[in-house]
Formats: sequence, structure tokens, C-alpha cells
Amino acid sequence: MKLLGKTAIVTGGGRDIGRACAIKLASEGANVAINYFSSSEGADAAVAEIKAAGGNAFALQGDLNSQAGVDALVNKTIAEFGSLDILVNNTGGLIARKTIAEMSLEHWNAVMDLNLTSTFLMIKACIAHMKTGAIVNLASQAGRDGGGGGSVAYAASKGAVMTMTRGLAKELGPNIRVNALCPGMIDTDFHNIHTKDEVRRNLEASAPVRRQGLPVDVANLVLFLACEDSAFITGANVDINGGMLFS
Repeated sequence: MKLLGKTAIVTGGGRDIGRACAIKLASEGANVAINYFSSSEGADAAVAEIKAAGGNAFALQGDLNSQAGVDALVNKTIAEFGSLDILVNNTGGLIARKTIAEMSLEHWNAVMDLNLTSTFLMIKACIAHMKTGAIVNLASQAGRDGGGGGSVAYAASKGAVMTMTRGLAKELGPNIRVNALCPGMIDTDFHNIHTKDEVRRNLEASAPVRRQGLPVDVANLVLFLACEDSAFITGANVDINGGMLFS
């Protein structure tokens, strides 16, 4: 097993990509702490699945825009498992599609907090306990191409996550590697809520792989970046989009 004896935190782990990441890391031997905000049923189900397969995991509700929520998650992880080796920053979202003309400062700040500030707070808290290991941030294809209509704030926040990833790779190396993923169209609630069905069908028809991505596709790449198979990769923002954007 590639992560036997390691401990991972997966934020936003109650559904979709986060849930797939938690299960994938656990399948390779990692102890997994799952954070969720509102997806308690999915998080609890993921813990049950991991334990049924012989792994170790717990789920904890928390708002990672707050220092208290971050500290509770990190402290419980250390108390339960005694160490911390891997952080997967998956918490984030679009909230709503708004043009700049429509956008309030409150909306802008909410998107930045959800996608960027939570990442900052988690990394700052976790590195106090990480002697070595890997951090994997979830950015987005929107960070490269500006996103679809009404997603300027989201795209800007994810672009900032990409830049943070590069800077932290230099700051935290050589002991901690920091990389990010830039997913394109992944079949998740994010797109169920925010993307028209016709847009998704058009992508399936035009993508070189002729389909949307699946959460497990992303989880497989997270595992690669979290383990020693990627020991010479840091500061990378890795595209995973079925060939829809080449960077």
C-alpha cells in the first residue's frame, strides 16, 4: 500500500470529488480525517465504507472559513491518529453565477473566503504538524481560462490558489511538496447546480475522451500527487479535463 501509516485530511469530503479522494487514499492505507460542512450523510457513509474495508477514518463538521473550524479539524486529526502527512484542500464552490455588474462586495468576499481563505487557513494550521508530506489543492480549469459566464470571482479565487501553490512549493520544499489540480467538467453537484445540461452534452460530444470526468478520475490523480510516485513533482498545476484545454 502506497500510504500505509500515513494520515490525510480531506476537506469537503462529504460528496463528489472529496468523498472519492477520501476513499481512494484510505484504500492505499492512509488514516483519513474527513471534513464536511453540510453533507453529513455522505461523509458518514464514506467513513463507514472505509472502516468496512479495514481502514481508519472519522468525519467532522466544520466551517473552514473560521479559525475555530480549522483548529478543531486539525486538533482532532492529531489526537486520533498522532501525525499528519497529507492535506487535500477540496473545500470550495461558485456560490452563484454573477457578472461584475451584478456582484456585491459581500459575494466577492464570500467566494474568496470559500475557495482561497479556507485553503490558506488549512495549510497554515497543518504545516505546524507536517514534518514531511504532500499538499494537494483543488484549483480549476477556470483558473486558467476565466471560467464560464458569471464566474469571474470563482475563476479569480482559483487562479490565486494556483499561484499560492507555486509559491508554497518553494517555501515548504524540500520536505513538503505542494501541487494543485485544475479539473475541467467533472460530473458533480457543482455542475448539476451551476451548468446547463446542454453545455455538458456539448462538451461530451467535443472532448477528445468523449465524456465528462468522474470524481474517481480526480481522486486517482490526487493519490498520485500525495504519494512517493510523484516525488519529483512540486509547484505543478495539473490539468485534468479530458483534453478540452491544453496549457
